[in-house]
Amino acid sequence: MVKITDVARRAGVSPSTVSYALSGKRPISEETRRRVEDAVRELGYRPHAGARALAGRHSNVLALVVPLRAGIHVPVVMRFAVSVVTTARRHDHDVLLLTQEEGEEGLRRVADTALVDALIVMDVQLEDPRLPLLRALDLPSVLIGFPASAEGLTCIDLDFTAAGEACVEHLARLGHRVVALVGSPPEVYVRRTAFAQRVVQGFTAAADRNGMASSVHPCEAGPAAARAVAEQLLREHPALTGVVVHNEAILEPLVDAFEQLGLRVPTDLSVTAICPDELAASARMPITSVALPSAEVGTGAVELLMRSMGGATVPESTLLPPRMTDRGSTAPREA
Repeated sequence: MVKITDVARRAGVSPSTVSYALSGKRPISEETRRRVEDAVRELGYRPHAGARALAGRHSNVLALVVPLRAGIHVPVVMRFAVSVVTTARRHDHDVLLLTQEEGEEGLRRVADTALVDALIVMDVQLEDPRLPLLRALDLPSVLIGFPASAEGLTCIDLDFTAAGEACVEHLARLGHRVVALVGSPPEVYVRRTAFAQRVVQGFTAAADRNGMASSVHPCEAGPAAARAVAEQLLREHPALTGVVVHNEAILEPLVDAFEQLGLRVPTDLSVTAICPDELAASARMPITSVALPSAEVGTGAVELLMRSMGGATVPESTLLPPRMTDRGSTAPREA
C-alpha cells in the first residue's frame, strides 16, 4: 500500500507538507502543490477518509445502520445489505456496516468523524428516537422504513399497510370469513417497529372492511413456537380457514405444524405470506405471497442518496406497491 511518506519522497517534500497540500490546512506554493499532486497521481495514493474529508472532498463511503437486536431475521436483513453494497459500488462508494444498537450516540459518532458521506437507516420504529438527530444532521440520510411522521426525512419501503390488506383481500375473494395473522416475534411489536405495525394495521382494516373475524398472533422463531401458535389458533378459532404469515423464520415450520395437526393446505387451510419471493417459491409447499422487494428497496435507497448528494430534490416518501404471486397455497373456502 502506498503511504504518505512514499508520496513525500517522490515529491521531494516532508510528509507534513503532503498532508497540508491534501487538506488545505496551511498555504503552500503552487509549485509544491503541483509536485505533490503529480506524486499522488503517479503512485496511485489514496488518502484515508478523514484526510479527504478535511480537504473538503467526499469519503465515498455510505453507512448502513442495521441494529442486530432481538427479533431481527438476519438472512432478510442481509438481502437488503447486499443490495445496498452492490448499488453503492456501481456509484464508486463503499459501505460501512453499523450493527450495534447505539441509537443517537452511534449516529452522531459516525457523523462527527466525517468518515461517511451519508446514512441509510434500517429497523425504523414508529416513534424512532433517532429521528430528531437525523433531521438535524448536516448529512444526507435515507430511512428504509416509515416512522409515524416522515416529515423532513427521506423514506423508502414496501407499502406494508397495503401488503397486509392485499393478503386479506385475496382471502376474502376466496370466501374466507375467519383469518389470523401470525406475525413477528413479540419484541418487534414492543419496540413498535414500523413495518410490523403497518402490516397489522392493513390486515385488521381489510378484515373489518370485509366483515371477517380476525386475530393477530406474534410468534417467536423456531418450530416449537410455530407448533404452539398453530395449536392456539385451532383451539381458540376452530372456524379458522385463512392465515397470513409475516415471519420468515417460521413460515415452513408453521405449515408443517398445521399439517401435523390434521389440516391440509390449501384444502382445509389457506396460507399466504409477506416474505422474499425466493423463500416462498422454494418452500416444500410453495406459498402464495406478497414479495418483500429487498433488492428494489436497497437499490432505491442508494439512488435516492446519490441524487440528494448531487443536489437534486428527492421525494420524502417512496412506497413500493405490493406484488402478490399465487403459488397454490390458497383455495376457495369449502361451503
